[in-house]
Amino acid sequence: MFHVRTVSALTRARADFHFKRLPSTRRLRSTVSSASTEQEDDVKTGGGGGGAPRSECPRQSGGSRGGERGAANEISVDFDQTQEAYKSKDSLELLRSLVVFKLCSYDFLVDKNKEIMDLGKKIMGQKGFDQFMKMTFYGQFVAGEDHRAIKPLIQKNQAFGVGSVLDYSVEEDISQEEAEQKEMDSCVSAAEKETIGKDHREKKYKVHKQFGDRRGKVTGARTYFYADEAKCDQHMETFIKCIKASGGGSMDGFSAIKMTALGRPQFLLQFSEVLVKWRRFFIFLASQQGKDGMEALEQRLELTQLQEFLTKLGAKGDFYGWFTGRKEESTGCIDMLDWNSLIDDRTRISDLLVVPNVELGELEPLLEKFTVEEEKQMKRMLQRIDVLAKHALENGVRLMVDAEQTYFQPAISRLTLEMQRIYNREKPVIFNTYQCYLKEAYDNVTMDVELSRREGWHFAAKLVRGAYMYQERERAQEIGYEDPINPDYESTNRMYHRCLDYVLDEIALNRNANVMVASHNEDTVKHTLMRMNELGLFPTENKVYFGQLLGMCDQISFPLGQAGFPVYKYVPYGPVNEVMPYLSRRAQENRGFMKGAQKERELLWKELKRRLSSGELLYRPVY
Repeated sequence: MFHVRTVSALTRARADFHFKRLPSTRRLRSTVSSASTEQEDDVKTGGGGGGAPRSECPRQSGGSRGGERGAANEISVDFDQTQEAYKSKDSLELLRSLVVFKLCSYDFLVDKNKEIMDLGKKIMGQKGFDQFMKMTFYGQFVAGEDHRAIKPLIQKNQAFGVGSVLDYSVEEDISQEEAEQKEMDSCVSAAEKETIGKDHREKKYKVHKQFGDRRGKVTGARTYFYADEAKCDQHMETFIKCIKASGGGSMDGFSAIKMTALGRPQFLLQFSEVLVKWRRFFIFLASQQGKDGMEALEQRLELTQLQEFLTKLGAKGDFYGWFTGRKEESTGCIDMLDWNSLIDDRTRISDLLVVPNVELGELEPLLEKFTVEEEKQMKRMLQRIDVLAKHALENGVRLMVDAEQTYFQPAISRLTLEMQRIYNREKPVIFNTYQCYLKEAYDNVTMDVELSRREGWHFAAKLVRGAYMYQERERAQEIGYEDPINPDYESTNRMYHRCLDYVLDEIALNRNANVMVASHNEDTVKHTLMRMNELGLFPTENKVYFGQLLGMCDQISFPLGQAGFPVYKYVPYGPVNEVMPYLSRRAQENRGFMKGAQKERELLWKELKRRLSSGELLYRPVY
């Protein structure tokens, strides 16, 4: 029946992953919203108001936010001053940007970019083609071929106030058929092959051949396919080199990694399903206590009612004692974070992969059995993650874990959170990524912030809108599960600002959270600056960062950097021929970007004309 073991599987995997259950006392905050997001911010403070009945469990209310500054002390940034925005560029670089952006707006060129590049190689030869790419698309969006070649660009950007997030962007150039076969082989366990139809898997968390090529309809995100454990070790070594280059290239640098590069994705699929089912079971139990329809962190289970309900289902055990340890110290209630702690305590990695069966009142295995090799593969993935975190700490680099597809993301976020619990004790080292086009983004952010507050570590997040929308929607519709994406762009914008406001409020309350606003949206950046002024958050505190892609939105990045804000460019690098898949998708992304926003091209033209009229056409950046 329901049972809990006392030694953490993830602890065994990395020797010092520590999990602990902590008291559920919580500090609520009042939330200030700008007019643009006020209608979306329905965080409840204290009791009363609309919605479902409140639990009678005691809670501790929070204090006031950081003091507001007077208007005289507010910091504003002008994003229309072209001379300041482009002072790090010579005129040829501005002209290249104009040409590249214009070409990216033509559908025919973008749709046929691979065929055109193949033709270019035949006509110019590999050497000539590489040189042409360095003068155009590669030179615009990629920093160089290796960690030595990228140093001049990193140093130049740093001289003008812009840091770097290094991202080794090499991908395998494999066919769709090869990608599908690799995905099918790496996402299906031996037990599934032997017991087709007899497991407890959901179709969202099973691999499907028609979506096996995860590169389809994805813009601006690297994709890794599992080959073997040796290949994962190679990826880890590449990430280590990237971390060291970040540490040597600039102060307080960032380095980006992807979890799917570090192990067999089968584990991420399975662990994600487990996490989602546990969360769903908590929501079901909360609904039985009349607490459905509430924010995730507002839902609380009264343990006495929980004991009675699960006993009726036939489950056995002292559930009250699971969460409280000593009953006399308990408030008699648990929330989602307390509930999630139940899956911390497993003796083996495969023991994590158990799910609650509501009908039977039992914890049952997601799969019937795991092979010894599968168990080892799961442990190796965790060990590689831990090695990278240690290297980041030793080199003074922040490690940014990129978000991926929703059927992998719950596991990725949970493993990232476990690294944060260990390495973010003294300062923010590990950054998780939250995709705000997801319907559950706000719940994910608020729960992780609350956990960091309870346990006393630095919450660190990168907020993005998301890179997998078209693929996610098509997969959900085709396979038959709820679309995880917000219905439209405006709702995603509201979600982004809502999550951002929540984290900014948390920073103002205790200065222990950190956020990177990774956005090319000028309105979002302006909203952030406005909220920082309201909350008394200074750029020099290094709590709020800004991020844009290399080669895009310089009119946002460089004015921010020159005004003293921590701002970073995502800096891809790698050999010309091996970053072609990345460049191909960047062209796809820029097509929509450049069609929808003409401002950057107008500013580039404006600066070129200014230089021409003032006799500065031969301007060279001095640094």
